[in-house]
Amino acid sequence: MAGHKIAHTTLKGPSVIKELCIGTALALIVGSMWKMHHWKEQRKVRAFYDLLQRGEISVVAEE
Repeated sequence: MAGHKIAHTTLKGPSVIKELCIGTALALIVGSMWKMHHWKEQRKVRAFYDLLQRGEISVVAEE
């Protein structure tokens, strides 16, 4: 019986530079999305208080 040689792949550990790059990219993307959400909510609140100050809306229920 002749022994067959099988090419096995060598398992490497995680690439630290690659992991850092991926982590940084994901953090920037998610951080940007969160900041855009925050700005959108801030615009809504500012618009509400502008309308309230101009007297176009009221928080008191009319009878």
